[in-house]
Amino acid sequence: MAATIRLSRHGTKKRPFYRIVAASKEKPRDGRFLEQLGYYDPTRTPADIQIKMPQLEAWIRKGALPSPTVLRLMKRAGWKGLQKETEPAPASAEG
Repeated sequence: MAATIRLSRHGTKKRPFYRIVAASKEKPRDGRFLEQLGYYDPTRTPADIQIKMPQLEAWIRKGALPSPTVLRLMKRAGWKGLQKETEPAPASAEG
């Protein structure tokens, strides 16, 4: 199953509200999704963007690709790319 991270439209006519979701590529835009990762409200000034970064990074590590629009929103929300797993620093040999 190929997953994608995309927007799902909600709200009323001329008052859009979007959820950022991880969904199967075969599902329709507003259909079933695997997990809600955040939301985007363009009607507010400035636009309100909330993204759960740990869950988003977990989906990207699993192979889910964000849509171009979600990628732009991720950058606006402060995403700087996948964070590397913190590894313990090697012991320095002093002698």
